[in-house]
Amino acid sequence: MAIKDLLSSESKNEVRLLEKFLTDEQFIRLHYRMRTGKKLNLENPQTFNEKMQWLKLNDRRDIYTVFADKYEAKKYVGNLIGEKYINPVYGIWNSFDEIDFDSLPDKFVLKVTHDSGGVVICRDKASFDMKKARKKITRRLKMNYYWVGREWQYKNVKPRVFAEKYMEDFDGGNDLTDYKIHCYNGHPKVVQVIYDRFAPDGMKNDHYTLDWEKLDLVRGHYSKSDHKLERPGEMDEMLQIADKLCADYPYIRVDLYLAKHKIYFGELTLFPASGMNPFTPSSYDDLFGSWIDLTKVK
Repeated sequence: MAIKDLLSSESKNEVRLLEKFLTDEQFIRLHYRMRTGKKLNLENPQTFNEKMQWLKLNDRRDIYTVFADKYEAKKYVGNLIGEKYINPVYGIWNSFDEIDFDSLPDKFVLKVTHDSGGVVICRDKASFDMKKARKKITRRLKMNYYWVGREWQYKNVKPRVFAEKYMEDFDGGNDLTDYKIHCYNGHPKVVQVIYDRFAPDGMKNDHYTLDWEKLDLVRGHYSKSDHKLERPGEMDEMLQIADKLCADYPYIRVDLYLAKHKIYFGELTLFPASGMNPFTPSSYDDLFGSWIDLTKVK
């Protein structure tokens, strides 16, 4: 448990204020120790999580700010792989009160451009909790996500809110299968599959090789299923998309969705869970870390 989790709300605010006086490296070293219980090796990083911290400090390309902006990333990716893979956007605004709800369909999704988790889903405008949505989006728009984990790519993203099409699968349910393709040194290596987000027994989070062998791996607090999923017929196409998007990067995760057998781009992720989620067993932290070649970082 992190030290901040043991503090009162007032004390947490004081800690956040003091943390802003730390350099990025000081902050990252401190939080890595707090989150993992381990001392961070930045001089000779070996594991996946250690290399994530090294990359935060040493690989700061301008294009990463585009990746972090959920709206700009759509335009960037659409130009590379085609607009057919991009979920349509209805509009983008600087504040919640600027949103033209009359122009939006009955179902839609609101997202902020500059953070992780700033999402509001509307499945029925007649019962949409406008007050709750305004509170969440307004709070998120005031936030600079860079300060949360010192992920540099978020620092200069312009805070905005946009509305996009609500995606659903054949059963009309609320759950889409999320395929997160982990790419190392310009090549896809592992496919993470997230599904049953709203199931009573909790969300499932499985990992597969490209040959669709299931890995006995758990990341963080997520649970893996007790069965093997069928390899989707669209997987080869998804891997081709990931291959186009991951070139020239030591590590990047390409997130895709399947909705009624159609592939949609989700986002590009540079540092999953800020590079601080434990691996169980820990040998995967070593294995995945060995796939990242830091010597190619300029």
